[in-house]
Amino acid sequence: MRAELLAVGDELLYGDIVNGNAAWLGGQLADVGVQVSTSTVVGDVIADIATAISVALGRADAVVITGGLGPTQDDLTREGIAQAAGVGLRRDEAQEALLRRRFTEMGRARGAGGRGVPEMNFRQADLPVGAQPLPNVPGTAPGVQMEIGSGVVYAMPGVPFEMQDMFTRSVLPDILRRAGEPAVVVHRVLRTAGIWESMVAEALAEEVSRLEPLGNPRIAFLASGGQTRVRITARAGDRAAADELIAPVEAAARAALGPALYGVDDESLEQVVLDLLRSRGATLAVAESMTGGLLAGRISDVPGSSAVLRGGVVAYATDVKNSALGVEAALLESHGAVSPETAAAMAVGVRERLGATYGLATTGVAGPSEQEGKPVGTLHVGLAGPDGSATRSLRLPGDQRRVREFAVVQALDVLRRVLAGAVATEASGLAAPADPR
Repeated sequence: MRAELLAVGDELLYGDIVNGNAAWLGGQLADVGVQVSTSTVVGDVIADIATAISVALGRADAVVITGGLGPTQDDLTREGIAQAAGVGLRRDEAQEALLRRRFTEMGRARGAGGRGVPEMNFRQADLPVGAQPLPNVPGTAPGVQMEIGSGVVYAMPGVPFEMQDMFTRSVLPDILRRAGEPAVVVHRVLRTAGIWESMVAEALAEEVSRLEPLGNPRIAFLASGGQTRVRITARAGDRAAADELIAPVEAAARAALGPALYGVDDESLEQVVLDLLRSRGATLAVAESMTGGLLAGRISDVPGSSAVLRGGVVAYATDVKNSALGVEAALLESHGAVSPETAAAMAVGVRERLGATYGLATTGVAGPSEQEGKPVGTLHVGLAGPDGSATRSLRLPGDQRRVREFAVVQALDVLRRVLAGAVATEASGLAAPADPR
C-alpha cells in the first residue's frame, strides 16, 4: 500500500511550527509496511488543499492529512476535502451534540461574560457529504475519513497528542484492514562517529549498488549531530525472514566501516563510552573550553554515569587554564589557548587534579569570530590516560551551536577509539577525519 502525507497550515510554511507530525507518521506507517512516497505542506487555501489531495490520490492509495480541522476561519481542510470530492458540507447533528456536551463538561458552555460557546466552534461538526467522523478522544475537533474514487482520505488535527491518539485508534486499524496482512518491516541501525557522511556513503557504495536493483533490503544514510547512522531496512513475511535479509548487508557494512562503527540501534555514543570505562573499572574527568560544559552534561545524562564521571572543569578563559588546570603559562604563550599542545595539557591537568583514570579536554573556536587567528570551527581534543596521551585536531562546519555539538561527538569518539583498542594513546596523536562534507 502507498500513502502520502499532507500537512495543512500557513504556520508550517512560514516556519512558525516544525512539521514533526510528518516524521512521526512516516515512522508509524513504515513500521507496518506502508510505503510513504511523498510528504507535502500546503497553506490555508481551499483550492490548494483540494489540488494537493487530488494529486496525491493520483499516485497513492491513501492520503493522511494533519491540520486545518479547528473552529476558526483559517481551518479549511474540511472544505478542501469536499472540493476534491466534488461535494458540499453538511452539519453532523450527532457531532454537534457531542461538541456541546464536551463544552459543558469543560465548563465552557457559558463562555466569557455568559455569552455561551461561540457558534464558530460548531464548524468542527461540518463534514463533507459522504464522509464519516473520526473520534477525537483527548480533543474536540473530530477527524474526517472519506473515500474519493479508489482511494481514501484521512484528516486529523494538527495538535500532536490528538493526532497520535486518533491515528492509533482509528486511522491505523483502517489502513491495515485495507492493506491486508502487511509485510513485516525490520530496521537495523548502525551508528558511526569520527567519520563524515560522505565517507560512510563511499565506504558502502559497493553494497548500495549491489542492493539497488533488488529494492529489498535498502540502505539509507542519516546524518545528524555530527554522527551518521546507516539504516538497513528489510521487508518480509515475518521477522525471521527479514533478519535473514539484513544479516549479510549488516556484515558487509560492519566490515566496510571498521572502527568508525560504535553501536547498533538505540545505543548512544556516550553510553558506549561509559560502558567501556565501567568494564575497565576506569574513571573520567573532563576539561572544557569551547564546549562550555556540554561534554560533561552529555555524559552525566546517562543513568549510572556517577560511577564513572569524576567531574569536570570549564576553563573558558586562558588564565583559568593555567590556574585551574596547571597548563604552563609558557606553553600558553608559545602555542596559544587554541592548540593541540594546550588540549593535551588540559587533559593531563584535569586527570591529575580530579584523580581520574582518563582526562578528556576540548579547546577551539566555536564562533562567532576567530580567535588567535584560528578560524571558527577549529577544534583540538586532548586525551590523557595511563598509557600516554593523544590529540585530535580538525575543522568543524556550522554555526556556534553545531560546532559545539560536533565537538562533543569528536571528543567522545577519541576516548571510545582508545578504550576499544582501535587507536593507541601515543605522542603522535590521533589522525583527524577528512574534510567534513
